[in-house]
This record gives sequence, C-alpha cells and structure tokens, in this order.
Amino acid sequence: MQLYVIGVNHTTAPIQIREHVAFNSEHLGSALRELTSRDATEAAILSTCNRTELYCSTDNPQKPLAWLSQYHKLDQDLITPYIYTLPNDEAVKHAFRVASGLDSMVLGEPQILGQFKQSVKIAQDAGTLGILLHKLFQRTFEVAKEVRTNTDIGANSISMAAAAVKLAQRIFGDISGQKVLFIGAGEMIELCADHFAAQHPKSVTIANRSIERGSNLAEKIIAQGTNAQAILLNDLPAHFADFDIVVTSTASQLPIIGLGMVESAIKARRHRPIFMVDLAVPRDIEHEVAELDDVFLYTVDDLAQVVSDGMENRQSAAVEAEIIVTTRVEGFMQWFKKREAVPTIKALRDQVDTMRKAEFEKALKMLQKGENPEKALEALSIALTNKFLHAPSHALHQTHGDEHAKLENVLQQLYQIKPY
Repeated sequence: MQLYVIGVNHTTAPIQIREHVAFNSEHLGSALRELTSRDATEAAILSTCNRTELYCSTDNPQKPLAWLSQYHKLDQDLITPYIYTLPNDEAVKHAFRVASGLDSMVLGEPQILGQFKQSVKIAQDAGTLGILLHKLFQRTFEVAKEVRTNTDIGANSISMAAAAVKLAQRIFGDISGQKVLFIGAGEMIELCADHFAAQHPKSVTIANRSIERGSNLAEKIIAQGTNAQAILLNDLPAHFADFDIVVTSTASQLPIIGLGMVESAIKARRHRPIFMVDLAVPRDIEHEVAELDDVFLYTVDDLAQVVSDGMENRQSAAVEAEIIVTTRVEGFMQWFKKREAVPTIKALRDQVDTMRKAEFEKALKMLQKGENPEKALEALSIALTNKFLHAPSHALHQTHGDEHAKLENVLQQLYQIKPY
C-alpha cells in the first residue's frame, strides 16, 4: 500500500467543478467508511470551499478516483483534467503545505488548519485512520505549528471575510447605512459577522435553519453595538428585498437563493443595488443571478485578487516556511521507508525463529537420551550456523559479474566482514 493525495483545489479547478465534488461534513463519516470498505485501507477527506482532497493508503490511486466520481454521480472524464494525484513524499509535502497555509488562496490564512483538524477528527471517529495516516496527520499539525511559530506567514493576511467588507465598501462607500443579511451561522459567517459588525452597519439579520444558532450569533453582534436579529431560512423570501448586502455560506447541496427571488427583490427595491458574496461550495446562489443588472455577485474565486493584498510581505516568510516543510518531509519519509521494511523484517525473524525452534528440539532430544551436554550444544550451534549461512552462501555461488559484486558488498556490510 502506498500513500496518496487525490483532489482538486482553487488552482486546478474552477468553482463550477469544485462544487460538484464537495462533501457535506454530516455525510463524511459514512463516505469514508464506504471508501475504505473496498478502495483504500485508510482514508480521510478534506473538503472546504477551495479544495476537496482524499488522503488515503491504497494499492491503486485510480480506485479512490473512480469512487469519488461514482459517489457524486459524475462522469469521471469530467473531473479527471482537474485532478492531481500525489504519491508518497509529494503527498506528505502537500499535507504539510496545506495545513501551514502555503497552498491556500489566502497565503498564510489560519482557518485551513482548523478545517484540517476537523476532517481528521471525523475520519478518526469513523474508524478510517490507521498507523500511516495517524502518523502523517500528527506530523502535519506539528509542522503547521512550527511554521506558524517560527515564521511570519500569517502576518498581514487578509481573510475572505475582510475581503468581503472591502468589496462592499468599494460599492457603497461607508456601509453604516446598509442592511446586511447573513445566510448560515457557521464559522465562516461568524468571521464575516465580526468584520461587518466592526463597520457598524444599519442592521444585521441572520437567516438560518436553526433559529437558536442564529439568535446566538445575533446576540454577539448586538454586544458589539450593532442592531441584529435572527430569522428562519424559510422566512427569507418575504424579507429578501430589505437587504443591501448579502453574505451566504451554508452546507446546502442545492442553491438557497434562486434567480426568481433576486429578480423580485430588485423590482421591490426599485433597482437599488444588492451586493452579494457567496462563500459556499456548492454555491448557495444560482449563478444566473450574476447576469442581473443592479446585482454585484462575488464567489470565493472572485475574491482572489482582493485577498492577494499584502502578498509581498508574506512571500519571504513563505520561503522560510517551505524550508521547514521540506526538512520535515525528509524526516517523515525516513519513518515511512522504515515502516515499509517492517513486513520483510518480521518475515525474516519468523523464518529464523522457526529454524531456532527446530534445532532446539533436536538438542533437547539429545539431552533426554543422555548425550553429553557439550556435544548437544555443539551440534545445536553448528546446525544453526549452517542454516543461517546457507541462503547467503547459495546466493553468492549462483550470481556472477556485477550482480555477484553487489551481493558480496551487501553481505560485507550486513555482517561487517573485512575481507582478507
């Protein structure tokens, strides 16, 4: 079995592809158990707005890829051009870079580490982690911590949430007179709520399936001095036209905001503009909405230019981080290669132990028959010596030329022999 990372991310696939292979966290456990039941011995899945990656131990990387397409009911040829398959040391380096924020759309962003840890916890709870992946992720989080501690990779980093505020300010100028709607109440929406609340908009509304979770977030916003309330997601159509700024990030597999809802809102607003940010993958807003006049719709991919602000200040830190990653990959691969040798070492020990037991039984029988102990011990030692040396001696006699010289050199190293 070999280690592989198989996936897509924001650099290899547009959002139109990424949303089709994304996983809902509620279904990750069952998906992992399905994957490891036939196509991998160990597995974890990292699925965020910018990437979907399978970390697995398998004898054939085409098996998990085929499973991925079958699970999402996709034609494999549709996603294959966007897929990267990274084996062994490349997979290890990729994991270290992802957790350290070196592979993110926002260089050095910290959220990915928490998302990675959550994905690993789900895999652990699902029982799909073995020795290899457990060790990999343990090292991955150690490396990420080392990078964060010893470099300035996270300095001057602008988050998706901050980028959304910047874009809103470009359209409305001062957003203190705007009404803001957040759809969802997860981690990303909480981050956005903090950034928008700091600008003191006219009001904030949280629309969520659970009124309790939405109300909890509304109370936090009120504590920051901004008027806020929570409504149920089902009540959204009746209130949608009230909002100037809409930010959405849910785990829905289907769009929540359709073209018809937005068209009706634009008419009711007498064509006052609506600024919309869709941070969900799969998308929460039907893509046709972007074609409407008076609507400014941005997806996670559209925010790439904004979040690149401050990139130069983080590039030198990224160089230092890459050095740390490369060094730690070498250390992990040494462990990995030693682990690969374990079956051979075990087989060798088992074979030798079988020889030992057989000769021990013979020596014991000699003693039981009254043979001299010294003679029994000598017979035991001679028999063991002959058996241990038979295989290497026979191999030497059977080889010739360069092959003989290589084998001879290996035996000299193994047995620390100094030829006369």
